[in-house]
Amino acid sequence: MKYISTRGNAPARTFTEILLGGLAPDGGLYLPEAYPQVTRAELDAWRNLSYADLAFAVLSKFATDIPAADLQAIIARTYTEKVYSNGREDSDFTQITPLRTLEPGVHILELSNGPTLAFKDMAMQLLGNLFEYALDKQHAELNILGATSGDTGSAAEYAMRGKRGIRVFMLSPNGKMSAFQRAQMYSLQDENIHNIAINGFFDDAQDMVKAVSNDHAYKAAHKIGTVNSINWGRVSAQIVYYFKGYFAATKSNDEQVAFSVPSGNFGNICAGHIARMMGLPIGQLILATNENDVLDEFFRTGSYRPRGTDHTYQTSSPSMDISKASNFERFVYDLVGRDGAKVREFWSRVDAGGAFDIKDSDYWDELLRYNFASGKSSHYDRLKTIRELWEEYGVMVDPHTADGLKVGLEQRRPGLPLICLETALPAKFEETIVEALGRKPERPVALEGIENLPQKVEVMDADVATLKAFISAHVPI
Repeated sequence: MKYISTRGNAPARTFTEILLGGLAPDGGLYLPEAYPQVTRAELDAWRNLSYADLAFAVLSKFATDIPAADLQAIIARTYTEKVYSNGREDSDFTQITPLRTLEPGVHILELSNGPTLAFKDMAMQLLGNLFEYALDKQHAELNILGATSGDTGSAAEYAMRGKRGIRVFMLSPNGKMSAFQRAQMYSLQDENIHNIAINGFFDDAQDMVKAVSNDHAYKAAHKIGTVNSINWGRVSAQIVYYFKGYFAATKSNDEQVAFSVPSGNFGNICAGHIARMMGLPIGQLILATNENDVLDEFFRTGSYRPRGTDHTYQTSSPSMDISKASNFERFVYDLVGRDGAKVREFWSRVDAGGAFDIKDSDYWDELLRYNFASGKSSHYDRLKTIRELWEEYGVMVDPHTADGLKVGLEQRRPGLPLICLETALPAKFEETIVEALGRKPERPVALEGIENLPQKVEVMDADVATLKAFISAHVPI
């Protein structure tokens, strides 16, 4: 299988060729030339597979240039009960992503049992092992540059710490994550991990990553790669748990379901879109935002209008405090019939601080055929949802998952079972849980007191030249 750019001006590449690189040379994002199709016979055969075996079945369709035995070994090493239990005993961790049923037809797919307690671990742990494999084959090194609004950073750093030939430079918005999130990242003392707190918002950090990635000479000289969801390897790994969740919530492959997905950068729900394009019977994809509702506005009105950092709200679901959703470009590429010129036209407006609107075009009718729904929630909504779940079911959720459940229950079509994708464990957002419930959430014993550990972080203004100088000072050339 070959991969092409959403902007249409880059040569086709293989899975391992794009794995380490991130953005395409033309500034676009990579997607398969065509989505592999899953037959009914395959769905039937996959229904009772373990998570690792299902991951191998799905990813074999994308990573066609990795020998099957090698890919199987990498996946088996990644998805083990030991990695995804965190010492907890309240779920069946042999499933890796157990399904928690609140009531008939309403479920939460647990994705946050990895080492950093967030769904990002599901892909990042695999990515770390894939990176190490590819670098060993090429006798190469990689300097990962990423931006995080909360959970990507810690998931990437825990996946890459101690990996041969890998350094991580992770940008985060200074002071705008929870204390637990900051501690998870900044307390790491590994020599190959560099945390950089940017005076600004996530969008500022993401723009800096893109600026460095688009400086092709600098990127090549410093061997820069990415782990943000612009990296196709991450999106492909996330496709797997849509299949697993579907099988867990249904009895037959004749059934359809609705997935509700808390969405900031559009990477997680983009994986659901691709799973549906492959043939998974998803009747509805529900996108949930917080007060930063750029994506909700698009699906309701057809207007994609990033607000800019001056109008990005700091909320109690901070991982979704994003204005420009970088993965959204992948979906728009499909929406416009894979017309790279049209994507370049749209994003030239966005990159210049503008917007685009599809309401009065044929693309609006096409959007409706994709069966997306969307909605948003407020801080009050999150607190109310957290309280209601605790009082009615004895289930505690983090504020992002609360966003997803609130919007999902409002927007799902009658008769469709609802599967809400869990974002993180409540322990990562202790302040909000205490506000909602008057009690602290439990956390794994190994993470008790993590906020009190020494922290190593560089504070920096949102200046690309300063960032390049910092990277250059820590990378031997």
